[in-house]
Amino acid sequence: MSMRKQFVQTVERLLSKDERIVLLLGDIGVFGFRNSFQKHPKRVYNLGILEQSTVSLAAGMSMTGLIPVVHTIAPFLVERCIEQLKNDFCYQKLGGNFISVGGSYDYAALGCTHHCPADVGILRNLPGMEIVVPGTAEEFDLLFQQGYANDRPTYYRLSERENPCGYDVTFGKAIAVQEGSCATVVAVGPALKPVLEAVKGLDVTVLYYTCVVPFDETTLKNYCTSGKILVCEPYYSGNLTSDIIRAMWPVKILVDCVGVPLEFLCNYGTAEEHDESIGFTSFNIRKRLEDLIDA
Repeated sequence: MSMRKQFVQTVERLLSKDERIVLLLGDIGVFGFRNSFQKHPKRVYNLGILEQSTVSLAAGMSMTGLIPVVHTIAPFLVERCIEQLKNDFCYQKLGGNFISVGGSYDYAALGCTHHCPADVGILRNLPGMEIVVPGTAEEFDLLFQQGYANDRPTYYRLSERENPCGYDVTFGKAIAVQEGSCATVVAVGPALKPVLEAVKGLDVTVLYYTCVVPFDETTLKNYCTSGKILVCEPYYSGNLTSDIIRAMWPVKILVDCVGVPLEFLCNYGTAEEHDESIGFTSFNIRKRLEDLIDA
């Protein structure tokens, strides 16, 4: 099952259990939630392409004790609504859930208007915003159930691509997938798949993060004896560097990053072809890791 189909099932189940939940759609996912429109007509709304107004409306609902769930494509939810997320939710310290699809270049053929590798970096600058990047549908289900009612604004970044298997994840906690002594690889969400292919036969630790904010500093410190860290992120690279430096202080460390470069991806093709073009592949990850180990 895809993350997006799991999102529908998870929210439909919670709509029946928790009467505080209100679902607001931006002309996306309307067909998927067709049963919810019939079962909960007073708590499921399609507001159309009015994303900024939708976020502000969600804030008002949150003020009354409701739990809003807002869903649309990443660039429209994050880049278009940054002011509303900042002022209406984070500044007011309100709880809400913002679920995107199409992060980075999942909608590869639609071009820059539908690409959004900047979402995590943008939202990291909003005090109080939590950022969740699941790697499988099952992980989204676990993380959303754990966090949807925590009275904080939380962004869930769904992807069209998933890891080969899921883990029993806990909100805000990383998992040590394998242990080694030569280096530590930090893999975020769906980036774990190429990482696991890249590290075969290497004596390295792999830490799997499904929560970018809050960042689990403790697990990193406990599993990084080498001081050499490669960060693999499925969005603009470098977002976790400051967290890693702060977590490891005062230990001297070497950090390298593999992710999406800070540039517009103007070539046409599939998401996998974009991966090849920018070097977000298991082959390049292994090369960068071997260079880091030899440094």
